[in-house]
Amino acid sequence: MKKFLKDAKGHIMSGIGYMLPLIIGASLVVAIPKLIGVAMGINSLDAYATKEGFLHILYLLEQVGWTGIGLVNTVLAGFIAFSIADKPAIGAGLIGGALASNTKAGFLGAVIAAFIAGYIVKWGKEHIKLPDSMQQMMPLVILPFLATGAVAVIMGVILATPLASINDALVSWLRDMCSGGTSQLILSLVLGAMIASDMGGPINKSAWMAGNVLMTEGIYQPNVYINCAICIPPLAYAIATVIKKNRFSPSFKEAGKGNWVMGFIGITEGAIPFTLVKASRLIPINMIGGAIGAGICCLLGATAEIPPVGGMYGFVSITSGWAYLIGIIVGALFIAIVAPMVVDFNENDDEKETISIDDIDIVIE
Repeated sequence: MKKFLKDAKGHIMSGIGYMLPLIIGASLVVAIPKLIGVAMGINSLDAYATKEGFLHILYLLEQVGWTGIGLVNTVLAGFIAFSIADKPAIGAGLIGGALASNTKAGFLGAVIAAFIAGYIVKWGKEHIKLPDSMQQMMPLVILPFLATGAVAVIMGVILATPLASINDALVSWLRDMCSGGTSQLILSLVLGAMIASDMGGPINKSAWMAGNVLMTEGIYQPNVYINCAICIPPLAYAIATVIKKNRFSPSFKEAGKGNWVMGFIGITEGAIPFTLVKASRLIPINMIGGAIGAGICCLLGATAEIPPVGGMYGFVSITSGWAYLIGIIVGALFIAIVAPMVVDFNENDDEKETISIDDIDIVIE
C-alpha cells in the first residue's frame, strides 16, 4: 500500500507537470488582453463579443486563453494515465478528464478517471495474452477499448452524480474560506510557511499541489500566496549577500548571484545551500519570511481573477499586482536581515547541518 501511494503521488505530480505549461500559457493569453483593456479603462471585454475593432480582437484572444484553461482536467487526466501505463492509456485518460469537467466531477473526478484508465491498461498488459499475430492489436484496439469502456461505465454512469456532489460541496467550502477576511489571512500564512519550509520537499510540494488542485476548480486565490512565497527564500539570500557581505564566504556570494534569477522566476531550491549551513535556525526564519510575505500579499488585497502565473513577473496576472510584489519584497527582506544575524555563512562546509527530510529535489514550481 505504501508503494502504491508513493507511485500514485508520482503519477499525479507527473500529470500536473504536463498541465502547468497549459495553465501558464493560457493564463498569459487571458491576462495580457485583460491588462490592455484595463489600461484603456475597460474592466470586462465581454461587451465586445459581437462588435468589431481592436477591442473585439482582444476579446477573441482572451477567449482562446479561457479555452486552454477549460482543458485543464482533460490534460491532467490524460497525462496521469500516460504516466501509469504509457500511450495505450492516454486516450481513455483524456476522455475521463473531459467527462469530469462535463459532469462537474472536477479535479477529483479527473484523477479517479486517470487511475481507472491507467490501471486497466496496466492490468491488461500483464494479464491478457494473445497470439503473436494479434499482438499489434493490444496497444491500438484492445487496451484503449477496455480502458475507455471502464471509464465510461464507472465515471459516466456510476460515479458522475456522487462525485459532482462531493466536488460542489468542497469547492463551496473553499470559496467561502477564500472570501472571508480572517480565514483567508490564515490560509495565506499557512501556505506561505509551508512553501518556504523545505524548499521543494514534501511539505512544499503538498502546498504547491493543493494550490494547483484548487486552480483546476476555478479557485485561484491560494496560488497568489503560493507563488508569492515561492520567490521569497532565494530572493532573500540574494539580497543578503549584497547587504551583509561580510557574513558570506566567496562561494556563497557567488551562489547569491544565481539566486537573483531563481527568486525572479520562482525556484525555492535556490535557498537550499544557504539553509543547510544551519538548518535548525534558518528553516524557521524562512517559514516566517514566507508567511509574512504571503500575509502582506493578502492584507494589501492581491487577488486573482484568472489563474495566476508564478515568479515575480506573475504580478501581471494579479489584480493589485503591486501588493503581490510588496509581499515578496517584505518577506525576502525579513529573511535577508535576520538570517545573517543568527548565522555566519563563512562557516566551513563540514559544519553544515542536514535537513531531516530526505527527498528534497529540484522542481520548478
